[in-house]
Amino acid sequence: MPFTSLLARLPSQCAVCRAWPSRPVCDACVARFAPPTARCCSCALPVPEGVSRCGDCVTHPPPLDACLAACTYAWPWPDAITAFKFRGEAGWAGPFATLLRSTPWVEPALEACDSVLPMPLAPGRLRERGFNQAHELARRLSPAKTDATLLLRTRETPAQSGLSRADRLHNLRGAFAVEPLRAEKLRGQRLVLVDDVMTSGASLFAAAEVLRLAGAAHVTAVVLARTDPPR
Repeated sequence: MPFTSLLARLPSQCAVCRAWPSRPVCDACVARFAPPTARCCSCALPVPEGVSRCGDCVTHPPPLDACLAACTYAWPWPDAITAFKFRGEAGWAGPFATLLRSTPWVEPALEACDSVLPMPLAPGRLRERGFNQAHELARRLSPAKTDATLLLRTRETPAQSGLSRADRLHNLRGAFAVEPLRAEKLRGQRLVLVDDVMTSGASLFAAAEVLRLAGAAHVTAVVLARTDPPR
């Protein structure tokens, strides 16, 4: 067994409840803090039971055929995601991918798709972080289908916080592109887009729009955490 695989099987302390021995997040904490939740099938915002699509998505349908989220971006997940994303703790990719795989409909989406595309980082951001967290998740979800060179980030964008949905989408116009020499590969394809956190959805929508224009037949977004509106 490779050394890295052996390390992944070693017990550790749960980062949430400190139970020992455990995985990085124990089953009890996953059940408590990432329970199955009724969410809009297009943007993954919470909806009442029996409702499939939120009002905004009915009025303004996004370019996603489906959107799946493992948990709400609320305690205890932000600390762990920050460590993964900004402090170079790439080891979180494995536990997070396991959490994603246990989310309803994620496994069927991965099985049905032709390619899994991580949301790309601009070159400067990639140099700053040392790795693309979405790529780390994607290659653990489906190593054989992950393609990190097909969808490109062409430029950095100003901060999105405080902007309306329309302004966020305008901010991201032209920020994504398909690798021109491989664009033909997308025609008629079923794709899964992977990201760590979905806030307004503007980045995922902009990327999905580029993929649809290139001929993709079906685009599903799979995200680790969804920022829900305040109650």
